[in-house]
Amino acid sequence: MYRDAKVAVVVPAYNEQALIARVIDTMPSIVDLIIVVDDASQDSTSTVVKTYCDKDTKRVILMRHKVNQGVGGSILTGHRKAVEEQMDIVVVMAGDAQMDPSELTKILDPVVEGRADYAKGNRFINGEAWKFMPKVRYFGNAALSMLNKIVSGYWHISDPQCGYTAITTRAIELLNFEHLHKRYFFENSMLIQLNALGLCVMDVPVRAIYGIGENSGIRYWSTFLHFTLHLFVGFFWRLKEKYIIRDFHPLVFFYALGLLMFPSGLLFGIYLVYHRLWVGPVEATSALFATFVTTSGMQFLLLAMLLDREQGRPKGYRY
Repeated sequence: MYRDAKVAVVVPAYNEQALIARVIDTMPSIVDLIIVVDDASQDSTSTVVKTYCDKDTKRVILMRHKVNQGVGGSILTGHRKAVEEQMDIVVVMAGDAQMDPSELTKILDPVVEGRADYAKGNRFINGEAWKFMPKVRYFGNAALSMLNKIVSGYWHISDPQCGYTAITTRAIELLNFEHLHKRYFFENSMLIQLNALGLCVMDVPVRAIYGIGENSGIRYWSTFLHFTLHLFVGFFWRLKEKYIIRDFHPLVFFYALGLLMFPSGLLFGIYLVYHRLWVGPVEATSALFATFVTTSGMQFLLLAMLLDREQGRPKGYRY
């Protein structure tokens, strides 16, 4: 228990026989329940965890998927179990030992103190991630972080792919699990849905841990393309859910006008440049029209983003 709150840690694990023992061994004593979800591993992950279950039947629980459901599916299975066990706060710590257990209280504090419904780690704030994180992964995370700000509406949040998180069981009960992605897009879809629900999210600086034998199955380019598609769909789902269905806000008009006018004006301007270079002169009115539509569209988008940012900012938070 931590500050009168019962804490459960969900450990999603897939083929982590080499590191899962380290995760359990280093789990702080403030954790009331350790829920390891073996996502249909092909190795001895479950066998290793069972030895801990036999030693500490009340604290360590093993759940095993018969079919691989992805990291998101494993986390949701753990969240359901934590709610069933009447925990107050649920933390996620990966089975590959990339999350520092000594930083657990930093993740818990904003949630325990009622300053946030959901707290997540941010490996970029202190600048150390650049030194330790693989460069391709670093730049990929940076690009996705920028896209995620627009899509999720949480402009004060960075490093959305960091899975070191803490959430209240009250917030878990508000989530629609069917709308949460079950694989690598899970963290992003979580932020999108939390914003649609109007819940408070906060970043917490954490240390990046690499080079301890962990294996990443991510294929960077294909993953980035899939993420972009999911972000595009999630963005429009959030606008519909938050600003039309739950509480109408005029920023949807600004987004609609911006998304219509900016690309249209830009494409028309490119066509005029092509026409001028390869065909012949263009009418001045056509050039002015393209400029007007493009700049107006950009202004509508920026205004919509500004309004959206204010809606997703925690009370008392300063950018």
